[in-house]
Amino acid sequence: MSNQVKLDPHGIALMQQFRELLPTLEQLGKKAYDLLCDALHEQGIYVTAVEHRVKKEASLAKKLELKGAKYKSIDDVTDLVGLRIITFYTDEVDKVAAIAKRIFDIDWKESVDKRKLHKFDTFGYNSLHYICRLKEGGPRFELQMRTALQHVWSTIEHDIGYKTDVKIQNEYLRQFSRLAGTLELVDNEFSRLRTEITNYRRQMKALLKNGQLDDVLLSSDSFRSYLELNPFDRLNKHIAAVNQAELYPVSMMPFLSIFESFGFETLGDVQRFIEENSEDAYQLALSQLAITDLDILSTTAAPLYLCQVYALKHDDSRKRLIFIYDTLNGKTDSNITQADMMLEQAKTLPFMHSE
Repeated sequence: MSNQVKLDPHGIALMQQFRELLPTLEQLGKKAYDLLCDALHEQGIYVTAVEHRVKKEASLAKKLELKGAKYKSIDDVTDLVGLRIITFYTDEVDKVAAIAKRIFDIDWKESVDKRKLHKFDTFGYNSLHYICRLKEGGPRFELQMRTALQHVWSTIEHDIGYKTDVKIQNEYLRQFSRLAGTLELVDNEFSRLRTEITNYRRQMKALLKNGQLDDVLLSSDSFRSYLELNPFDRLNKHIAAVNQAELYPVSMMPFLSIFESFGFETLGDVQRFIEENSEDAYQLALSQLAITDLDILSTTAAPLYLCQVYALKHDDSRKRLIFIYDTLNGKTDSNITQADMMLEQAKTLPFMHSE
């Protein structure tokens, strides 16, 4: 205990109670922490941090020096054990609170939702504070729930010394208020944007399920969902049958940038591309694989042959082929050679001579 702290006899008695209770408090902190982590994992809620601590003796001594008279016993001090959950989004604070209400007993008289105070300079302090107890009983503990931005702002305020007894000039107070308001807006906007994106993804999946591909814009998310429908599966199996080859899965996401370079804007464009070029892609694969004994193919075979056929059907075919190989293999001089070889080999294929 710091020599600068002076406790009266009641404060000294409370401090002794704290020392005797310390092993129980340490066990309580660990158990409450484990219960929270397990419940968050079970509900699929990912947070930036879950922290727990038992109050330090020096910190408690300062508190008792100032407020010791208000506590009849050490059990009346509700923050001897503290837990803090830092979420990514504001709406997740309420989800965590719902979990806390399920796994702990909440002392509603002592708990406070500081978010509802609406003070202009309290952004970093807008935590939701629950005073809790384990279901089987024992000492109470404090659970703080706040967003990452609120936590960062609170730390910055503490570091700068904004919340001190030293009078801060109005100019600085205004700057703090503007920044707090901006961060609160950003915090809320992140949650709003995530909700809108989630709703868009649900709508997109519904359109995919109903086959309304022309209404789904081509993007990383939509293309990944589209691949779950196995759009290249039929052609892959057809190509593999040439040599009774085995197919092994490889990510097809690199083809997204190739499709975008072709000017495709929707999943409907990709679907038509597959339907219109599958037979020619098979003929190209047949011309190459029939003279080999290759018995293992990756699942990128179908989109690769499709892309090569598409490139060969256009006037700038050499440039397109090089781009395809550069995208899939990385830029090397061998890609130019490969493109020239493909142009030469394709001269005999029927689709190269069709009008």
